[in-house]
Amino acid sequence: MPIRPLPPELINQIAAGEVIERPASVVKELVENSIDAGARRIEVDIEQGGVRLIRVRDDGGGIPRDELPLAVASHATSKIGSFDDLERVASMGFRGEALASVSSVARFSLTSRQAGDDSAWRIEVDGGRLIDPRPAQHPQGTTIEVRDLFYNVPARRKFLRAERTEFAHIDDLLKSLALAREGVDIRLSHNGKPVRLLKPARDENAALARVAEVLGPEFPGQALRVEHEAAGMRLSGWVGLPTASRSQADQQYFYVNGRLVRDRVVAHAVRQAYADVLFHGRHAVFVLFLELDPAGVDVNVHPAKSEVRFREQRLIHDFLFRTLHEALAHTRAGHVAANADAAPVAMPSMAGASFGGGAPVAASYPAWPQAASQSRLSLGVREEPLADYATLFGSASPSSSPLPTTPWTPPPGAEADEAAGVPPLGYAIAQLKNIYVLAENAHGLVLVDMHAAHERITYEKLKNGRVTANLRSQMLLVPLSIAVSAKEAAAAEEHAEALGEWGLELSRSGPGGVVVRRIPSLLEGADVSQLTRDVLAELAQHGSSRRLEELENELLSTMACHGSVRAGRRLGIPEMNALLREMEATERSGQCNHGRPTWVQLSLGELDRLFLRGR
Repeated sequence: MPIRPLPPELINQIAAGEVIERPASVVKELVENSIDAGARRIEVDIEQGGVRLIRVRDDGGGIPRDELPLAVASHATSKIGSFDDLERVASMGFRGEALASVSSVARFSLTSRQAGDDSAWRIEVDGGRLIDPRPAQHPQGTTIEVRDLFYNVPARRKFLRAERTEFAHIDDLLKSLALAREGVDIRLSHNGKPVRLLKPARDENAALARVAEVLGPEFPGQALRVEHEAAGMRLSGWVGLPTASRSQADQQYFYVNGRLVRDRVVAHAVRQAYADVLFHGRHAVFVLFLELDPAGVDVNVHPAKSEVRFREQRLIHDFLFRTLHEALAHTRAGHVAANADAAPVAMPSMAGASFGGGAPVAASYPAWPQAASQSRLSLGVREEPLADYATLFGSASPSSSPLPTTPWTPPPGAEADEAAGVPPLGYAIAQLKNIYVLAENAHGLVLVDMHAAHERITYEKLKNGRVTANLRSQMLLVPLSIAVSAKEAAAAEEHAEALGEWGLELSRSGPGGVVVRRIPSLLEGADVSQLTRDVLAELAQHGSSRRLEELENELLSTMACHGSVRAGRRLGIPEMNALLREMEATERSGQCNHGRPTWVQLSLGELDRLFLRGR
């Protein structure tokens, strides 16, 4: 068959195969065009799940009459004009092929009017044939109608799902767009019936209300506000507490300069930030907005613009990890429930990215009575973990010294005036089955799993001791040669100094080989070959790795588990109160080392409902 140029209609249908997967794809392209046009109100009308009709109406700037034919032409756009523009794309659309692709697989019409024009103008495209513009009645803005989607591509139409399923995709899409464009009024109807009204948000409370409409009304009470700027980047939004996790990653919204994206670097950074608090197999919930110089991110990676490529992947990864890691570290049992409306968590300035995790940062919490700061846990804790720690790291640091046994007692008058001085977890009142501590606070009843809570307390003390003490490493009697890929060998050479700080001494031995000479003492007996490959694989792909730290944390977690108070141990009221005070002062104390909750709150309202009070 001779080489010949393809007809424009076929070119557009091929492009549509990349961009237009289902009715939701059409809605995405049209609504993003409305956003780029400066629309403050967008109405989306759907019939039969989008197969029969998709109508998008906006109050944006409109399109001049003489540019209407260009609007449906392939690779014609007003958003970029040069390669420099492509390097710094700030608009949602820029490829100039969406309307051409849509009009090639449906019966298409576009009506638009600019401010000051005497009338609107309308064009139609049917079967690839463009009908000349003609006058029409329309307010300022644009309306696009897409009818009989895939009528001329029956093979594609067969792949569409049921009407309810296709409409659900459209609904989910509009909700995701609404999160990033909180000032835009978005309305959705299906088969003539209003389905969703997302009113514009004028302040942060209204923005959070819109988030709650998308993620559920319980999300605001189970989320942390994140706000951090560093290295020319800004991260803002909300991250769910570990207790708000889900069995699937269906409520993870990450936006780069207002564009919803899926990215492996982002996913890896989030997973690592939650690694120490999330139960196995669970997925975090979050709505996060990353803002950076458009030149620092390539959005021209995928036809549907759902993927991006960061120019400084390592910097992005470490910025996200550090910000989220510190935000989660500042969560303490009791404080979130007591301060649901608190100000955003303040983050430290990050001068640059580095290999390991950052040091803990002081957080601002309410000042409790002086006696609380002097309280320590008096539970007869066994000293074996601390002895093991001393063996591994040398002389004990202040944080690993024996715990004082002075019990914490409520301040005078606190029992009569809860609002004046009751700590977040309140005061212990009983122990249930020698497993659970029951306490009363300003909100109602608190139940604490004493073993899980003390396990987290001990674990955090061991981790802090490891950070403040000199990390010991052990020289291998016989250096170990390991075959790796050329990319991994280069990563070993590039990050040799950072690896050495963690006690892993590597040197490159050729294009595809490394030699291990020293390992952390804490990891004696580990599979050195597999450990090295895991670390280098992460370094090669993401530019950073926490595998060494994770393995050490696993061992410290085991030590903490064996050294914590066991279920079945009878505690006195002073001991229980001491445990509560330690929980309030310990980072991540809302979950045990394995991600399970350490405490739950039952409010007076919930207790009243259990006993039908007030009915």
